[in-house]
Formats: sequence, structure tokens, C-alpha cells
Amino acid sequence: GFSDGGDNPISAGMYQAAALAAGASLEAAQAVLNGRAEDAFNAGGGYHHAGPDYASGFCVFNDPVLTIQRLLGRGVHRVAYVDIDAHHGDGVQNAFYSSDQVLTISLHESGRYLFPGTGGVEEEGEGSGQGYAVNVPLAPATDDEVYLWAFRALVPPLVRAFQPEVLVTQLGIDTHIDDPLTHLALTSHGHAAAVAELKALSPGRWIALGGGGYDLSAVARCWALDYALMLGLELPDEVPASYAERYGLRRLRDPGPARVDPAAKALAWEDARQVVEKVRERTYGRFGL
Repeated sequence: GFSDGGDNPISAGMYQAAALAAGASLEAAQAVLNGRAEDAFNAGGGYHHAGPDYASGFCVFNDPVLTIQRLLGRGVHRVAYVDIDAHHGDGVQNAFYSSDQVLTISLHESGRYLFPGTGGVEEEGEGSGQGYAVNVPLAPATDDEVYLWAFRALVPPLVRAFQPEVLVTQLGIDTHIDDPLTHLALTSHGHAAAVAELKALSPGRWIALGGGGYDLSAVARCWALDYALMLGLELPDEVPASYAERYGLRRLRDPGPARVDPAAKALAWEDARQVVEKVRERTYGRFGL
């Protein structure tokens, strides 16, 4: 293969790999639509940056958008999309920016610090979609405690008020403290708690997609926990010997909360409180909250 030097290098097999990832998300939608499954998880999906005619941010085809379009094309009237990747779900927001059929909520590291530089609170949709794009930009050093406070303050009330027929989620794990590309400080506990909240919000039809994650140990562990949660299983903390050997880890779950600099955490709290207040001011009226 050869590279164009950007985030989206052209390589042999790129189209086939991207098409398979998108096709798996469409299969997940189909399984939920025809009642073969209540929940479906495509860990190989979640490519939320791509646009209708361009690749962006490691994403060639935007499978969350294709999935939501498939749902809307098959008689579903309201879809809630919640994106917990560390990067703003810009491609999904853009696709439905003027639609009141899709509520997009993205919690992410602020675009002041991280690609793609978008996802401010003021991006809230336009036309009939005004108020249906919700952004929760967070500061570096946001840990489990700060993240879950912001998540619980906004996501459950908005999703419940919107009353979606299907929930679509993007479960990127690049929010993890060990992720080399981002500056948030979640652990497996914070991530799993957010996914448990999403499960509780599911209207009985839930499509979960993977997403970003560049510390492969965190990816494998957290998505295993997510899948088990969807199935209603409690996994033991023991990990296979081959995994322990490869990654030098002995347990499935992180030992405890991430250690972050107290001054940085204080700033993260301050940012989170301001963001939650602004989102409430901008959107709650729209949803009768």
C-alpha cells in the first residue's frame, strides 16, 4: 500500500475492510429491526468522523450514520445516538444536524485540546433539528467521578424525554487513562458504569458500536466488559494466561480510579459544571425538562 500522509492512508484492502465494518453495523440494525435480537454489538464499527464524500480521522465510511439511516428508512421515527468516544462525533452530528428524528449526544474531550476541534456546547442543531444536537466537551484529567457526574446529569434526562424507539451508542474507549492519543482519565470502572447507564436507557432495542481506542489492552478489556453487560453476564477478573503474558496484566478490571493531578482535576470539575449548566440552559426547555 501507499500513504497520502494524513490520518487516512490509502492501503491495499482498505475499501473491503471499511465495507465489512459498515456492513456489520447494518447487519446489527437488521437484527434489531426484525426482532432477531434486542441488542447487537459491532465492536468493529463506530467510525464516527467520516463524511458523505470524504474520509476523516481514521474513518472511511460512517457506519453509525448508515445504521441510523437504515433505521429511519425502515419505519423507526426517533433514534437517540450517544457517543462516549474521547473525540467529538462530528460526522454523525453533521448528518442529522437539521433533523428532529435523531437526538445526538456526544461526550468528548474538548476540541480545544483534541481532534477534530469541534463539539462545543453552542453546536446544537439547526432548523427543525435545533436542540437535538447536544455536546458535552470535557477538560483533560476528567476522571471517572467527574465524567459520570456530567453523564448522569445530562444523558438520562434527555434520552428519556426524547423517548427514542432505538438507542444507538458509540463506545470508544480512548477515554481511558492509558490511551496514548487523548488526555481523559477514565478507567474500566468509569467506562462500564457509563455503559450500564446506557443499558438502563435502552427502549428494548439497542445497537452498540465500537470506536476509538489506542491502548489495545484497555480496548480488549473494556469491550469484553461491555459485551458481557449487554448479555447480562458478570465476568470474573481472571484473564487468560496468554493475555496476561502479552500485556503484563493480571486482571480484567483496573485496580481502582486513575490518579490525576489534584489541580488538573479541580479544573476538570469546573469545566464540567459549566458545561452541564450551559447544556441545561440551551436544551432542557426544548424537551420540557
